Amino acid sequence: MVESSDMDQAVSELKIMSSDYQLQSVLVIDDDIELTDMLSTYLNSMGYKVKVCNDGEAGLAEAVSGHHYDLILLDVMMPKMDGFDVLKKLRASHTTPVLMLTARGDDYDRILGLEMGADDYLPKPFNHRELVARIKAIVRRHNIASLGGGAIEQDLVINGIFLSPSSQSAKVDETELTLTTTEFSILRLLMLNAAKRVTKEEISLKILGKPLQAFDRSIDMHVSNLRKKIAGAAHDEKIKTIRGVGYMLLLNKE
Repeated sequence: MVESSDMDQAVSELKIMSSDYQLQSVLVIDDDIELTDMLSTYLNSMGYKVKVCNDGEAGLAEAVSGHHYDLILLDVMMPKMDGFDVLKKLRASHTTPVLMLTARGDDYDRILGLEMGADDYLPKPFNHRELVARIKAIVRRHNIASLGGGAIEQDLVINGIFLSPSSQSAKVDETELTLTTTEFSILRLLMLNAAKRVTKEEISLKILGKPLQAFDRSIDMHVSNLRKKIAGAAHDEKIKTIRGVGYMLLLNKE
């Protein structure tokens, strides 16, 4: 006989799995018309609905227009408004997942984009299969966060932090936090493992959906952003760095 809780969990997992096969809507903001035409054709062939904007101003207007997008592909270098300005203005009111497309060879664009709230980045030129893999990983973790990893998952309250998987909301001492999908997922993982070390490798695999690469500072940037938002509402340290290993959510002030 199947326990009720097991059945509920199975149904929840099926909902998350089925969301991977639902038609996803992607907004592409990039001034390279040849690239956006190619991306639109390819993503359409993979079952995605695609809307293209070829400058930053038009892209931002579309992103905040009220139309639902599961993910935004955002280029950095664009006329009228660059990708960083678009991201900054977008993050003031929206938490739609953003995958930044960076053209420069150095880390400047990548780090700045992550600091400003991008969920992930992909340097140009890129393999189209890798792009789709990144899109699937980001959308999947957004769906998991939205569904709380399962409809029966309870709210978490640890060290003044309140996190509700069902409503995808978080508070610190009654102050609402505006978190990106990635930040929310990292906080949830740390809270589920409170007072335990969570390695960067584990965060990268479970949250970003990819192995941790040497010199990749993505996790550091996401945790740094999360810390800043928590610090704005708290007066004590909540997340401790375990040098050379990862991070730990403290049960109380240490």
